[in-house]
Amino acid sequence: MSAESPKPSSSYSDEDWDSRVFTGETFERVRFTDIDLTEAVLTSCVFRDCSFTRVRFNASTHSDCAFLNCTFKQSTFFQTTFTECKLVGSAFERCTFQGLKVKGGDWSLAALGHADLRTAAIENVRMREVDLTSVRLGGAVFRGVDLTNAWTPGVDFTECDLRGTTLTTLDATTALLTGAIVGVEQAVQLALAQGLDVRPD
Repeated sequence: MSAESPKPSSSYSDEDWDSRVFTGETFERVRFTDIDLTEAVLTSCVFRDCSFTRVRFNASTHSDCAFLNCTFKQSTFFQTTFTECKLVGSAFERCTFQGLKVKGGDWSLAALGHADLRTAAIENVRMREVDLTSVRLGGAVFRGVDLTNAWTPGVDFTECDLRGTTLTTLDATTALLTGAIVGVEQAVQLALAQGLDVRPD
């Protein structure tokens, strides 16, 4: 944590941490409420079983951080960047994600149901068993994502770039896929999932 960062506590509320630098810090079972983390820089930090309510992560950058089994409520991620971060088991409720960028890392078992990710760029991320129920990804970049055993009823992939993403367990009967960009192998997988008999010419 930088010299200007707060002392350890079980809860923080109404704090202005704009542009603060956090390095190698660990927080466990801490409640963060109405915190401004705009343009903050976090590197190699660990948050375990923490809650974030009305926290502004706008334009913040997170590298090699872990948010394990954390909850995020009514928080904003405007142009937030996560690089090689773990958000395993974390849940998001009524959050906004305009311009979110995720590069690498592990978001398995995360709950993103009903999130609006239409302006997100999510690439090369492990998202096994993630909950994408009714998530809106129309027009987003969602490439190289491991969606093995993901929960996807009602997910909207309209005009989404899905190249390299695992679609073998996608519920193609409820997902919206009009105009989605996929590779040849993915197209075959989707056709098989819908019961088509794919044969060579």
